[in-house]
Amino acid sequence: MWQETKRGLFKQFVFNDIDQTRLFIGESLKIAKKWQYYFRLEVEYKMVQIWLTNNGKIEQNQITQQIAESIDALLDTELIKNYDDDINSKLDPNSNLNKNKENNNLKYLKLYTDGGSRGNPGPSSSGYVIFDQNDNIIEQKGVYLGVTTNNQAEYTALKLGLERCLSLGSINVDVFMDSLLVVNQMNGIFKIRNRDLWPIHDNIKKIITKFKKVKFQHVPRELNKLADAEVNKALDSKLSI
Repeated sequence: MWQETKRGLFKQFVFNDIDQTRLFIGESLKIAKKWQYYFRLEVEYKMVQIWLTNNGKIEQNQITQQIAESIDALLDTELIKNYDDDINSKLDPNSNLNKNKENNNLKYLKLYTDGGSRGNPGPSSSGYVIFDQNDNIIEQKGVYLGVTTNNQAEYTALKLGLERCLSLGSINVDVFMDSLLVVNQMNGIFKIRNRDLWPIHDNIKKIITKFKKVKFQHVPRELNKLADAEVNKALDSKLSI
């Protein structure tokens, strides 16, 4: 479903392949052209994020709602077949989760995590996205933390993600983060000079011992958009209240 954020109505779509993604984008742009409306759109392979901005006027808000409904209607057409609805709905029926349990594919997972603080320290949140080895999304989540620092939010995201992987029965996890500092600290390359991070770092080390193998890798921010989106959604949802 569409969510109210400070940037306007927001919704994230995840498709089965790049062809569906291209078709959806093309049809969405046709809708925008029809209404002479410009919206913000970000694309990351099979993931599309759309923001529809309101200007506060009743008439404009009604148009925005109609555009949102028109975009949603694309998912019911023959053009976009086998579409998996809004990614958040996957968490409720756990369709991918159940499928992977049957195929025993949860032992080897990919975990993308991110954390952010608006102010550093300031309002913060953590987010993670879990994939199986076939790059199917198993679960994604964002958690508001309150006032803390960016590094604390990054570490908390890692802790929450690993705990969830453990509860899913994983034995091997490949972790991907855009925080080079945290990756190097977890790999033992950098020392942890901030004592406030010692407790959570030690806690994560204990969690890691429960897996057969955990590998930490750094990725550019543009390859960590899904986890970043969870961070911002959690922040926007809390701060817009």
